[in-house]
Amino acid sequence: MGKANQAEGPGQRTVVGASAAGTAFEWYDFFIFGSLTTIIARHFYADVGEATSYILALLTFGVGFVVRPLGALVFGWFGDRTGRKTTFLVTITLMGVATVAIGVLPDYDQIGILAPILLIFLRILQGFALGGEYGGAAIYVAEHAPDHKRGYLTGWIQTTAALGLIGALSVILITRWIVGVEAFDEWGWRIPFLLSAFLLAISLWIRLKLNESPAYKRMEAEGGERRAPYRESFLTWRNGRFVLLALFGIMIAQGAVWYCGYFYTRFFMERVLKVEVATVDKLVLAVTVASALLYVFFGWLSDKVGRKPVMLGGMLLALVAFFPGFNALTRAANPDLAQAQARAPVVVVADPATCAVQFDPVGKTAFASSCDIAKSVLSNAGVSYRNEAAPAGMVARVRVGLVEVASIEGEGLARAELAAARAQVQGRIQTALAAAGYPDGADPAEVDLVQVFLILMVFIVAATALYGPQAAALVELFPTRIRYTAMSLPYNVGTGWVGGLLPAASFALVAASGNIYFGLWYAVGFTAVALIVSLIWLPETRGRDLNNIQT
Repeated sequence: MGKANQAEGPGQRTVVGASAAGTAFEWYDFFIFGSLTTIIARHFYADVGEATSYILALLTFGVGFVVRPLGALVFGWFGDRTGRKTTFLVTITLMGVATVAIGVLPDYDQIGILAPILLIFLRILQGFALGGEYGGAAIYVAEHAPDHKRGYLTGWIQTTAALGLIGALSVILITRWIVGVEAFDEWGWRIPFLLSAFLLAISLWIRLKLNESPAYKRMEAEGGERRAPYRESFLTWRNGRFVLLALFGIMIAQGAVWYCGYFYTRFFMERVLKVEVATVDKLVLAVTVASALLYVFFGWLSDKVGRKPVMLGGMLLALVAFFPGFNALTRAANPDLAQAQARAPVVVVADPATCAVQFDPVGKTAFASSCDIAKSVLSNAGVSYRNEAAPAGMVARVRVGLVEVASIEGEGLARAELAAARAQVQGRIQTALAAAGYPDGADPAEVDLVQVFLILMVFIVAATALYGPQAAALVELFPTRIRYTAMSLPYNVGTGWVGGLLPAASFALVAASGNIYFGLWYAVGFTAVALIVSLIWLPETRGRDLNNIQT
């Protein structure tokens, strides 16, 4: 991009700073919900059980991601037809208003079933807005950047996800410290949402100072009336093939690796390893701070060696690290649990025909068979187990090491009788687990914080290597006239559907299999597909002139 064009309007620092600040604010809004999932589950999903309420809260978190492709289509079209600046002013306003509204939303005890319905609606608004935000910010910076610094400068947009998470976790930790744990769980959790009103005002003030991008203004001068973003992006093979490559060669891996590294690790430590929530918050905050500049570094590196090799490196590292890394995480964060699993493995011996999948997203399944009762107790306790087939009609048994505990057949029992039977089985299983050395939670004195931090950093290095060059790579795949629409859809399908649904889907896989590590296959499967597609078909785009992409 010529010097004359870069001299128009604000300088590079202003462009990058304003774009990054607004995008970081939107990520802050989005991550507050993910960080407070456990508390939100208690306030908005009552009377369905602890495990089910948590799954419902995870799915509500995921809903915001599911609608992101729709936001990408709507705001992508407006961004290509009316300009980048106007569009991302609208998206940031919509996001801010929805987030503040969550902070004042009555909970289930106050308005009943209407509470989760309104919560889901506000999450939909958040996801819809974020679907149009990222593409606009990344494109705006890329269209101001020199060809040889595009990876480096767009890397600052990539790091806004980390900055937003840092902001969210910091506000949560500080608020919890000021008001106390009990008050925070009761009402203080609303404060981080309400602070969005202040952050929204600052972000809008900053972004109003920006002008339209040079590339967009040049396209307007050369004949903007020829644009048909949907038709050109998705209904012509010359561009449609790059949309598919962006999705299956980059974005499904980014959704899997990034959200596994940042969010599934959080769930795993909190729900499975039973590490104290405050400790998990501090660990996630520490790795997020430590990794913030890695996005910029890998973006810069992609300017030197190419986008493709850096992103492939991130995918390979994730595939190699996930299974051994999570096993090591168990040993480092809850060594008593790791030792108990090795010394006294748990086996459920049951007739397979009587065993249901231990996943109930609507909270209506009774789980009344002897197998289901035994497995639901183990799933709620976060205990890993394997299955062993028993003869048809036999009452299920749980083997903890050499000790066997018989379950109870609950089919046909009244609700109160079933609850009493489940409590009886739960008591016997918990006694056997305790005798075998299974801990109720991670002993804070036994958590190796340094080792946990280093393990988490391996996952985050993989995520940042993939994510850092990504904005530049996506922008360079498409011509100016359809860039917003064409890149926003695969980005938000990958992060929205693959990434956003990862916590709930992985938890469901764990609940269905009984293996606490089985949920990792979700992330590994998507990453492996992307690695193959990228290696074979994705072109190298480093250094392309954005004004002369012929597709």
